[in-house]
Amino acid sequence: MKPKFDHMDLRILRALQNDSSLSQRELAETVNLSQNACWRRLQAIHQSGVIQGYSVRLNRAAVDLDVVVFVMIRTRHHSKAWLETFRQHVRSMPEVIDFYRIGGDYDYMLKIVTRDLASYDRTYQRLIEKVELDTVTSYFAMEAIEEQRPLPIRDTGG
Repeated sequence: MKPKFDHMDLRILRALQNDSSLSQRELAETVNLSQNACWRRLQAIHQSGVIQGYSVRLNRAAVDLDVVVFVMIRTRHHSKAWLETFRQHVRSMPEVIDFYRIGGDYDYMLKIVTRDLASYDRTYQRLIEKVELDTVTSYFAMEAIEEQRPLPIRDTGG
């Protein structure tokens, strides 16, 4: 069952998505609650399982990761064993930062971030070495217009 959140819970979630480094005092001030009330709500939100963790958004260029590639994969294999092998293989590759099973012309989509084209090629070679894939198509991002945006959580009036 999905947890129910009121407008104040949603304000807390939005504030944390924008800056998860806020102290409890800063968070309470941001959402206009007392520290104790904010803490109680935050504990309930955590217990609901909605918050999966906290992270830091890095400037890719500052850490020398300038190449973003969207890799579309088609396969002829759809067995449970093949899928588990494929999932474990892809999860072992730190360059793959997003991994989806999709509908449409392709079966999977990966977002890969690397230093340069040579490092992408090494990642590609590792990707295809352990699992049989039918088609692998790479799309290179020219510019990140918006990246890692917060989820668009909305108050549903409840």
